[in-house]
Amino acid sequence: MKNYLFGTAYYDEYMPYDRIDTDMQMMKKAGFNVIRIAESTWSTLEPKESIFDFTHIDRMLNAAEKYGIYVIIGTPTYAVPYWLVKLDSDVLVTTSYGKAGYGYRQNMDITNKTYLKHAEIVIRKLLEHTAKHPNVIGFQIDNETKHYGNTGKNIQTEFKQYLIDKFKTPDEMNKAYGLAYWSNSIADWEDFPDITSVQNASLGCAFEEFRRQKVTEFLNWQRDIVKEYKRDDQFITHNLDYDWESFGPPVHHDGRSYGIQSNADHFEISKCLTLAGVDVYHKTQKHLTGMEISFAGSELYALKNAPYLVLETQAQAFAETLPYPNQMHLYALLNIASGAMGVMYWNWHSIHNGKETYWKGILSHDFEENPTYNEICEIGRELKKFSPIIGNMKKKSRVALVVDNEANGALKWFPIHKDLSYNDIIIKFYKALYEMNIECDIIFAKSLDYGKYDLIIAPALYSVSNEIIDKLREFVANGGVLFSGFKSFVTDRNVKVFHDRLPHGMTDVFGLTYNQHTRTEEVTVNGIPAEYFMELLKPSTAEVIYNYQHSVWNNYSAFCKNKFENGTAYYLGYVPNDGQLKQLLSLALAEAKIDKPKYEFPIIIKKGYAEGNEISFVFNISVDEQNYIVPNNCKEITEDKSYSCGDTITLDKWNVKIFVEI
Repeated sequence: MKNYLFGTAYYDEYMPYDRIDTDMQMMKKAGFNVIRIAESTWSTLEPKESIFDFTHIDRMLNAAEKYGIYVIIGTPTYAVPYWLVKLDSDVLVTTSYGKAGYGYRQNMDITNKTYLKHAEIVIRKLLEHTAKHPNVIGFQIDNETKHYGNTGKNIQTEFKQYLIDKFKTPDEMNKAYGLAYWSNSIADWEDFPDITSVQNASLGCAFEEFRRQKVTEFLNWQRDIVKEYKRDDQFITHNLDYDWESFGPPVHHDGRSYGIQSNADHFEISKCLTLAGVDVYHKTQKHLTGMEISFAGSELYALKNAPYLVLETQAQAFAETLPYPNQMHLYALLNIASGAMGVMYWNWHSIHNGKETYWKGILSHDFEENPTYNEICEIGRELKKFSPIIGNMKKKSRVALVVDNEANGALKWFPIHKDLSYNDIIIKFYKALYEMNIECDIIFAKSLDYGKYDLIIAPALYSVSNEIIDKLREFVANGGVLFSGFKSFVTDRNVKVFHDRLPHGMTDVFGLTYNQHTRTEEVTVNGIPAEYFMELLKPSTAEVIYNYQHSVWNNYSAFCKNKFENGTAYYLGYVPNDGQLKQLLSLALAEAKIDKPKYEFPIIIKKGYAEGNEISFVFNISVDEQNYIVPNNCKEITEDKSYSCGDTITLDKWNVKIFVEI
């Protein structure tokens, strides 16, 4: 799609009075060309069993057609009506904390047959009513779907059958998961216990993987229903989201998208989508870095090697996230620069009742124009102007950061440190790359499409299969550069620790081994304190770059480099601070012949390619002016001005410039 999608979630159902024409006129003024509707309104669409009311849907579709606005239909299955709970109380999910109460969204058991039966009915009725409408361009299946901590009877029964199919005999399962420990082994499948209080990490991680599979199956099921109704020109998407980090008062549900999603498998889910979609929320005001937006782009673009759609991002949100002037503009274009084909806000107006009353939308509760709305109008005008020049922009990265659901789950059982999660590690590495202006793809370990990269970074790759090991070995042997380290290549995919030398299957690739680790008390590396954790590395063929500095541990290595066939492998045995990590990664970048850009954060540079031209987005993510020297002859399209190589421009605070090479 050459023209960028630009719009918002819109709910006529929530309005205190009829203002749909006014809203559409304001949207057109803002440059919006798409709205997203219906995904949270099951009780309005079907107020009683088998009684359907499409009044609000028709009003929104008719208004969208009148004003020339596209529509994305969301299936309304992530918030259930109470009549369905009355029909079968087991529609509500049971977790380790007990059965969920009614009132919250995402409180259902996605494996419950009653829920699935009635979800299918409402999906089909909605699609019958909307799929042929000329303004409907696509469908969003469910909403930020996860397993919701399901430990109910139904999912446990299915998990038991999954284990029977996988292992055939209890004895094989006992061996794979080490269940003899603490008398957890069973002699008969009838003795398989309730999983709620599982203490065995192998079995616990297997259950977590199974629950992620159920999420994928659920979305595939919805996808198949939608395919029966959709036209060839309509897409199927889903708003993938991330784990969440809270940074405000605990009474608020605020924070930011943080790291990979623990309770769903983005890699597998993306296979059932024709268009990858994402929800990304982030810090603003003086805390704005743009990293969360960039992280989402690095993952989402790589999932399908194609542009993705930001289905939700914040407008005003909470009091502490009300954006400073120019920040809305900056992070809209940062989404585009990261590979998005469109940006949509949650939501159009602030809601007057309910849990999210003060998660404010574009318009405040008075529905009047405000600085956020006015800035969005400016963004809309720019996107309309830029679309012919940078629409259909493609991205390409030479660097990949490997992430892994199984490692994430296993390191919750066996954390590196109580204050250091798997996602903390992934964010630490991504932050270093982001701040150095090294664009990368975030890829899942099991995808293993490594041949297109020059540098692979794989920290804390705790659980590995033979396939993962073989392909990483092949990558290095063929001339690639691998940067890995602490808590990598430790267990198989059943979270069973290997009983040979670590890192398993890679000792010759890294040219070292170790069999002890400890905390980093009074330990430095090249004069800088090491953080959290250290492996006591013993090199064989590896070149030692740094040893630990300590009265006892100084004979052990901290960071090593090894030549393996045609490539190079770096192994990091400890957790460095942010500044030192950049220095270490710079060595790997140089080895891979990847030039390190001149500028670092707060100047952020993103590149893409459109119509055979290189496009450069240059962001100043700070409150201070920044100078930028133009590296080649180019045209700056925000101000329609040409520059020669070596010219210096000044970037105002929170400013963006877009250059097309000429």
